[in-house]
Amino acid sequence: MKHAKMQELGLERIYRLFELAEQELEMHPERAKRYVQLAREISKKVRARFPDELKLIFCKKCNSFLKEGRNAQITRTPKWTLVKCLACGSGRKTGRKNDRANGIGTGELPGTIDGTGKK
Repeated sequence: MKHAKMQELGLERIYRLFELAEQELEMHPERAKRYVQLAREISKKVRARFPDELKLIFCKKCNSFLKEGRNAQITRTPKWTLVKCLACGSGRKTGRKNDRANGIGTGELPGTIDGTGKK
């Protein structure tokens, strides 16, 4: 089977495992943790990257499926977001602190005067 096809199939299975983990979190948290672990193993096996929307809903340290208010604490600021796992205590920051200083998000290219790419 071609590598691209395997990655596509692997991503479908990863999404399905995360759906199941979300459903099982309330009644069977250990089963939800196992689903996340299986999804990570599939990702490694088929060499597929996790989509960005899935990266923040599991703990890299203990493989817990994270849900705000249940087993995760989320702190949002204008520049970054901190997701803290309440099961193991590990936290993860997302976002860039100095986006405006680097010209990211301003509509201008970094290092230019008028944003056209010419100096």
